[in-house]
Amino acid sequence: MASINLIESFQEFKDAENIDRPTMMKVLEDVFKTLLRKKYGADDNFDVIVNTEKGDLEIMRRRTIVDDGQVEDPLAQIAYSDAVKIEPDYEVGEELYEDVDIHDFGRRAILAAKQTLASRIGDLKKNGLVKKYTDRVGEIISAEVYQVWKKEVLLLDEEGNELLLPKSEQIPQDYFKKGENIRAVIKKVELKNNAPVIILSRTSPLFLAKLLEIEVPEIFDGLIVIKKIVREPGERAKVAVESFDDRIDPVGACVGMKGSRIHGIVRELKNENIDVINFTNNINLLIQRALTPSKITSMNIDQDRKHAEVYLKPDQVSLAIGKRGVNIKLACELTGFEIDVYRDAEGEQDEFDIDLDEFTDEIEGWVIDELKRVGCDTARSVMELTTEELERRTDLEKETIIEVQRVLKEEFESE
Repeated sequence: MASINLIESFQEFKDAENIDRPTMMKVLEDVFKTLLRKKYGADDNFDVIVNTEKGDLEIMRRRTIVDDGQVEDPLAQIAYSDAVKIEPDYEVGEELYEDVDIHDFGRRAILAAKQTLASRIGDLKKNGLVKKYTDRVGEIISAEVYQVWKKEVLLLDEEGNELLLPKSEQIPQDYFKKGENIRAVIKKVELKNNAPVIILSRTSPLFLAKLLEIEVPEIFDGLIVIKKIVREPGERAKVAVESFDDRIDPVGACVGMKGSRIHGIVRELKNENIDVINFTNNINLLIQRALTPSKITSMNIDQDRKHAEVYLKPDQVSLAIGKRGVNIKLACELTGFEIDVYRDAEGEQDEFDIDLDEFTDEIEGWVIDELKRVGCDTARSVMELTTEELERRTDLEKETIIEVQRVLKEEFESE
């Protein structure tokens, strides 16, 4: 019965994938030669013949026939009288070959060999799995959710191999149900307690790069190259792209007609906003593009300290910083510069100015016309002049001017 179990282990070994034939034969030979050494003390005169097609084997013992009484090494030699009992035609000097029955090793030895063989099969499968996935690090894989735990998700690939998606590698908005197929990038392969652990990621910039490669043929063909990707998973991502063909607009190619190419990726990333920008070696322009969607008024750059001071109009500051500071953080990572944002004072004044025509409900039209006649078209231009100066320049009475200034002042205070 033990020998049958051993042959079954051999069959399992034969059917195991990712194990090449020379390795299979070497391992089997080692296992059975270990058995031979335990029983006979040496394995020099034994041949292990493995049939990889049928999944069976035979062990041949080889001894030289010598004259009776001349046997010096029983393992390598056999007396003539004993040889002719096996086959009458043998002569002195010939080599005698005979089969070794597996049952001769004893039940305990066979069980030990079975365990050794099973262990070696397991090790080779592990090594094959590690090699397979190490070679595929950085590739996108589709796998089925098998188990959802608090800190990680267990997935199975098409061959039933276990893959792990830790909580730290999941997009915050991710929600998985058992049985559904999800896509992720193979991040790394680790060995824990001598067992391979394949870690997947959906937060890695590489995941976004591979999704773009699938959706944008120009990237796959190498006409457009992704220079850098920075992400705040589930919130925003910035992708710097460059085209090797002047006829191709890299940003337009990535976004697609009416966003057709980028929409699928945005859905996959749980509505993560993706800013695709044209890469340039001009750092001023790169910072300006990286701070999209805000518009910059001016900037000062310190190349040595890798520091940039950016000035924007007041309504653009919040856009530059972004929700929870995500936009400016990603811009810093993308450009490699530390970026400080400042309000542009001149822009602020311009921003809060109001045209006098907006006050027709509270100020009579002829008063507004008189103010316009002396060059005061906006509320701030009126406020900047004193009552005496306005009285001198216009034909308006002092009380009228004071009333106009009061209305304008209240409007600014309410703003």
